[in-house]
Amino acid sequence: MNALRQTICAALAVGLMGTAANAETRVTYKSAKSGSSYYQMGVELAEAMKTGSGGEISVTMEESQGSVQNVMEVRARGADYVFTTPPSLVGLAQDGKAMFEGKSVPAFDEIRALFPIPSLTMHFVMSQNSKATSLADLEGKRILLGKGSFGATEGAKYLDIFGLSDRVNIADAELSNAVAALKNGQIDGFVTAGSFPAPNVVEAAASTPVDLISLTDEQVAQSKRTRIVIPAGTYAGQEQDIVTTSLPVVAFTTTKMDDETAYQLTKTYWENKEKMADTSPWWGNVTPDLMGNITTEFHPGALRYYQEAGIATHASQ
Repeated sequence: MNALRQTICAALAVGLMGTAANAETRVTYKSAKSGSSYYQMGVELAEAMKTGSGGEISVTMEESQGSVQNVMEVRARGADYVFTTPPSLVGLAQDGKAMFEGKSVPAFDEIRALFPIPSLTMHFVMSQNSKATSLADLEGKRILLGKGSFGATEGAKYLDIFGLSDRVNIADAELSNAVAALKNGQIDGFVTAGSFPAPNVVEAAASTPVDLISLTDEQVAQSKRTRIVIPAGTYAGQEQDIVTTSLPVVAFTTTKMDDETAYQLTKTYWENKEKMADTSPWWGNVTPDLMGNITTEFHPGALRYYQEAGIATHASQ
């Protein structure tokens, strides 16, 4: 009898353990290259999901080579796949345009939004010695753009748009050398893109007096990017708000994910965002205002949370 009881108890224990294991929601989160700010955000988000859900949500980080790759992998991924990319890229994928021309598949139409994350924000950082306080003042200055990054490409585009391409001296150096080069007077300024406060801009402002260039609303419109404001006090010596441009970034999944998982991910994210901001201030820049930048439909599970929380969404979302 005792042997039978022990067998039954052991079976029940195994069953309970199996139930507990099955209760854990596993998610793969693919964002950016390791060492980048967006990869760091992913690590922070994974920890917040684990803590905020009491261990019920487990997020595994995956390094990515970029936003296009993240979208392309939708074709072969399952219900646990969450990835980050600008909403505009999802639109291009679904329409089979630009880098997705000839590569469009039905799986792209199944992409759904979960929540916004910090935007990729343009910074035009100039030494105060350069006396440059507007884009026009870049004429004749030595500027470091870097190579191969969104900031470098976008910076070069702006120089072209505003007629400065032939009037600015471009420094042939990597962006990783920008702070030292600025401090030593080898360059007058540099252009970088990152969620604010951007670490390299924080470092630059702490080591030498700098000014951030503010764009006019007309210049923002010409850039065809999203207007964003870097609040006064974000960087050392920054006494005024800076108007600049940004590329919104959003966490997406697909319709393969069940509604409850999408709901729990979205709910846990928003309820723990302030705690994340205590450690990394860039999370503090995510507000419901960024919801308007999302041009893709929301996952029904995410939409359920927004309706419960009273966070407005558009009919098209």
